Amino acid sequence: MSINRSRRTAFSLFGIAVVMCSLSFAAVPLYDWFCRVTGYGGETRTASGASGEILDQTIRVRFDSNVESGMPWRFKPVVREMEIRIGETGLAFYEATNISDEPIAGTASYNVAPFSAGSFFTKIACFCFDEQVLQPGETVQMPVTFYVDPEIITDREAKFVKQITLSYTFHKTELPEVSQVLTDGEIEVQVN
Repeated sequence: MSINRSRRTAFSLFGIAVVMCSLSFAAVPLYDWFCRVTGYGGETRTASGASGEILDQTIRVRFDSNVESGMPWRFKPVVREMEIRIGETGLAFYEATNISDEPIAGTASYNVAPFSAGSFFTKIACFCFDEQVLQPGETVQMPVTFYVDPEIITDREAKFVKQITLSYTFHKTELPEVSQVLTDGEIEVQVN
């Protein structure tokens, strides 16, 4: 084998590795976007307000909670399940406690099971939209406001769903930077 052919093979293999690595980094945001748009994989939708229609038919919503390994929080739903009418706005609370002796920041990932119901489970407001910071020993109750879209009853697969499970997992994140700014003789704390 000639040196030029060996170099060409090496450069080709290096180029393939670079392309594959680039695609792996692009796959996560593209998959996340796809799931949000389609509800695939149990990803929920968001809305700015309540549903315009409330049906007489009910559905049971079950609440599940987890923390990633090594995260020093206790995290649980205040109520394990509720039954609501389809289209009715529901309000549920999760409780988190920082059991460490230092401030801990976390963000929650979420999904809905069964996957076929994901695109019909709509969040109006949720603690999972923002990073949460708990001080040592602090306990907070965090709300999620939601409804199940009435279109679920006409979907080929989702119309048979009688129970939906909303599951959250908290992941530890970096604490936001805090700076103090002097304004008109008063100290103002800013989170960056």
